[in-house]
Amino acid sequence: MIKHELNQGFDWKNREGPFRLISDEQAQQYNESGFLVFEDVFDADTIERLTEELDPIEQKLEELIDEHFGGRMFITRTGEITFTPHVVTRSPKAKELTQAQFFRDLVHDLLGDDVRLYWDQTVYKKPGTVDLFPWHQDNGYTYVDPQQYLTCWVALTDADEENGCPVVLPGYHREGTWAHERTELGLDCGVDATGLDTIAAPVRAGGVVVFSSLTPHKTGPNTTKDRPRKAYVVQFAPDGAHVITTEGGKTERTRCDAPERQYPILVGGAPPPPGDEGAA
Repeated sequence: MIKHELNQGFDWKNREGPFRLISDEQAQQYNESGFLVFEDVFDADTIERLTEELDPIEQKLEELIDEHFGGRMFITRTGEITFTPHVVTRSPKAKELTQAQFFRDLVHDLLGDDVRLYWDQTVYKKPGTVDLFPWHQDNGYTYVDPQQYLTCWVALTDADEENGCPVVLPGYHREGTWAHERTELGLDCGVDATGLDTIAAPVRAGGVVVFSSLTPHKTGPNTTKDRPRKAYVVQFAPDGAHVITTEGGKTERTRCDAPERQYPILVGGAPPPPGDEGAA
């Protein structure tokens, strides 16, 4: 694996207590392996109502890509796998979920006192999807500084190895961002996992797989005939984070604070003041 050109002198910062949500043992696992699994975080009613709002949004995106892009747009392939971004701008239930106490306590423990929503999207993998989603780091798609932000993979349906649950490669997050190559299936960080101790992370609907933006992971095919695998991916970054792009020898930094979708989650360790939670 080759380091990303912007990944110079990276030093992983271990998370230390006191903690609001995680235990010392979970902190150690996160520091060493780069991921955690929480079962039964959200109840069935919460997940059902959220999915009722998200399904039509995903369907509209799929219809749009079918009509205007021939069924394929970058990593979305209609009928197989779809990525629908920024649903907090269209789904009140999604926005409400991102501000749940679980996430406020989690980001406090794993990121700090001042945190914003960085990105959110649905990822639906349809039955019969034969291709895996390649090994990658989330920070390899868009380079964010600081590199060490947080991805929360909320299961809207039961996810297992048959329908494409996450699979992680523990330990390598401590090296920072790797270079990624664009492929037909998505960006690939060049992992040859043969002989490595990869870990599947099955999770029930309502559970959350939490991993660092630097943890290499993939999802397998959905080999089932009738079980879509639906996930809502929510990412959080420290307040003050920037996206860094380089083009034509010029480097640009864009602050991650778009008010309608990158609103504060914690300010000084507390919920943001009324009126500072993002556009409705």
